[in-house]
Amino acid sequence: MILAVLIAVLASSSARPATAATAMQPRDTCLRRCGDIDIPYPFGVGSGCHLETGDWTFSLSCNRTGDGRHRLYNYQIEVLDMSVRRGQLRIYSLINPWCYNATTRAMNDQNNWWYNMDITNFRINDALNRFTVIGCNSLAYIRSLNDTADRYMTGCMAMCPGVGRLENGSCAGVGCCQTAIPSGLNGYQISFEEKFNTSGTAGFSPCSYAVLLEAAAFDFRTTYITTDEFMAANGRQVPLVLDWAIGNKTCEEAGRNSSAYACVSSNSECVDSKYGRGKGYLCNCSAGYDGNPYLLDGCQDINECQDERYPCSVPDTCVNTIGGYSCVCPEKTSGNAYNGTCEKDKSQIGWEIAIGVSISVIVLIATASCAYMIYAKRRLAKIKREYFEQHGGLTLFDEMRSRQGLSFKLFTQEELEEATGRFDERNVIGKGANGTVYKGTTKDGDLVAIKKCRLASERQQKEFGKEMLIVSQINHRYIVKLYGCCLEVEVPMLVYKYIPNGTLYRLIHGRRDRDGPRIPFTARLKIAHQTAEALSYLHSWASPPILHGDVKTSNILLDADYTAKVSDFGASTLAPTDEAQFVTFVQGTCGYLDPEYMRTCKLTDKSDVYSFGVVLLELLTCRKALNLEELEEEKYLSSQFLLVLGENRLEEMLDPQIKREQSIEVLEQAAELAKRCLEMLGENRPSMREVAEELHRLSKLAQHPWGPPDSAELVELLRGSPSPTTYSGHSGSGVELSSTRNVSFTDTAYIGIQSPR
Repeated sequence: MILAVLIAVLASSSARPATAATAMQPRDTCLRRCGDIDIPYPFGVGSGCHLETGDWTFSLSCNRTGDGRHRLYNYQIEVLDMSVRRGQLRIYSLINPWCYNATTRAMNDQNNWWYNMDITNFRINDALNRFTVIGCNSLAYIRSLNDTADRYMTGCMAMCPGVGRLENGSCAGVGCCQTAIPSGLNGYQISFEEKFNTSGTAGFSPCSYAVLLEAAAFDFRTTYITTDEFMAANGRQVPLVLDWAIGNKTCEEAGRNSSAYACVSSNSECVDSKYGRGKGYLCNCSAGYDGNPYLLDGCQDINECQDERYPCSVPDTCVNTIGGYSCVCPEKTSGNAYNGTCEKDKSQIGWEIAIGVSISVIVLIATASCAYMIYAKRRLAKIKREYFEQHGGLTLFDEMRSRQGLSFKLFTQEELEEATGRFDERNVIGKGANGTVYKGTTKDGDLVAIKKCRLASERQQKEFGKEMLIVSQINHRYIVKLYGCCLEVEVPMLVYKYIPNGTLYRLIHGRRDRDGPRIPFTARLKIAHQTAEALSYLHSWASPPILHGDVKTSNILLDADYTAKVSDFGASTLAPTDEAQFVTFVQGTCGYLDPEYMRTCKLTDKSDVYSFGVVLLELLTCRKALNLEELEEEKYLSSQFLLVLGENRLEEMLDPQIKREQSIEVLEQAAELAKRCLEMLGENRPSMREVAEELHRLSKLAQHPWGPPDSAELVELLRGSPSPTTYSGHSGSGVELSSTRNVSFTDTAYIGIQSPR
């Protein structure tokens, strides 16, 4: 009731009549700061320091309180801060508890209160504030005070299934509930439902709280339920955001009376209140200006050349202008300094000299070329042999002679040039940081993929041939077969079996601009399982073990039957770390890199597990691993996924198609597996063998013809899997629902419990 009285005082004071409405300017001696709060005009302390209109006052007072601090008040309501640009005022709203009295064995009498600004131009900001209820077995209502046709009423209920279920930071119905309010609310009444009280929970939660507050300033703590910390920590009050405006006229109407028009600064403009006609207006500085539009000459030109939002692509070319800026190329240069380059001007004489020099150079080059061709022909055979030896060809040749029945082949440069049309750019099927891949056809008519490698060190060059022989012995149905290599060139080339259906990346992300559905969820699980089997083989069964090092959707190929084939077109050759194990020397791909590898520079099998987790996320969400067009916190798919998962908003990220195809239980378990793969510490991640087994189980579960909830087979399939995370908004069988309920009412007193928030 105290809050209601204070607001009533504010309302009555704000509505006092004025004999003359003038857009006055403040005195130079006016107080512009109270404590640590700035006081921008039209607000002010004392007569002649604030804007006055016929139905509005911006009068504030700066009082010294008992703790020695200066605090700012709008009459008896404490002000936190104010914004001229946004037209907002942040005040303190009192917290009203409803508690169980153990002596009287009854709830206290104060179970409703009101807040009225009906005769002012204050409006409660609907975007920044939330109606919040804290307690156990608590149901509170908030309703508008007017009796018009747009009367509003809603409710929020908080329950406590058990103290152990309470969670810090969560306001989803367990101990805490929040709901939105409508736009334009200028008064409200809050009341508790007497049938829902804390008499049954008084032993650990005697009080309930209902308050309208700024959502960003509130963070639920479990101790708010079991103690009086919510009242004590916040001083019995919480922030509330109000919108304000000038007067009750539109911009057009106010502009007719220049003596009372508040937008007095040049280079300013008027904006009607967002709450509609008759709700006042605000003033803003025009584009290219900043400052206070309510003061004479308050809007000043912005120096865009000192602001990173207005860059010129060429340094030191920005020129500030009144209300704007320009990017001007320096003297004796021309071009586009905004988003291009500035080039030096060339005179006609300069061009003539350049042409003459060019002709001379061409003649010289032609003569030298003829002489070099004769010399190069003699050296060609020698150079090829040097390259062959340099890349470990002799070692490889000896190994091949000692092993009978090897299908690995040494190709000549001429054979690969013929297969690719002399490496025609039209035959390029892939480019990466470590090589370029061409499509080709051998003399035998076999389609092959030919990769030009890039070697990082002299040791890699010497060991290249031997390591390729090791890789060629990998024989797994989900790994691309290596046919052979060519070592008689400066850049070694690998020859793989050609896989016709492109990459998994293209399959997932290449249909964004096409009509029709993407691949079904069961096919995605199949591809993920096959990929996991391939990586598990490399880690556990290959001899010696091999780490892939660059697992990503563009390194997973699909054959004619859409069977996954793991390739390594983007990685370097193998590099040994000790006598027993070979790892792939990689640079990796942004979005897939293991954070532990980035920190320690040590590549392990768990690095492949992390990268595979990102691939699994792409299959579940159809989003790219790295999207530079998104906000900073949403660029990386893995970071965005862990954030959304922590906020119980998994369904927002899932591909809508698989949500229609598959039960949420299976999708949640797949997401849980991805989360385990993305653990920051490698030791906490599962092995690829465990990942493959879990995907095999999920594949069976996804294809299972769902029967009764007690089906023995279903129980067996679900056994051992992590408990599905609770996601609010879903009501499928077997998923625990949040306790939040938003109760809405109409004038006919119809009550409906909405979906959990």
